[in-house]
Amino acid sequence: MSLCVEASQALESFEQARGWEQRARLLMQWGERLAPLDDAEKVDTHRVHGCESLVWLVAEQRDGQWRFKASSDARLLRGLLALLLVRVQGLDSAALAQLDLRDWFTQLGLERQLSPSRSNGLHAVLQRMAQLASGA
Repeated sequence: MSLCVEASQALESFEQARGWEQRARLLMQWGERLAPLDDAEKVDTHRVHGCESLVWLVAEQRDGQWRFKASSDARLLRGLLALLLVRVQGLDSAALAQLDLRDWFTQLGLERQLSPSRSNGLHAVLQRMAQLASGA
């Protein structure tokens, strides 16, 4: 699967980062790029359950391609969400269902920093995306 420009940029910047401190700083910067959700979007129907932190996911499909917006109350998780979103934006339902989340974060050099709870939370977000995509 080819990567969009933003996902390629993310991959390049994380590949150049040396050590966890630089990656953590990059992660925070990516989290700041997330478009904020308004209060009307931060409702229970958009809440992703299975995350320790509060996470909301809003999805829409245009011309067969998915567009997502997400937010969290946790800074580090916002960064992880931003990196997940750049990887999935514009995918169709079939490509979304086939996405290997672990491989993406391994490519970014972040897999070792994903605690079990963060990893579970990200998988809950991806599962929610797949549910939304399969229900379309």
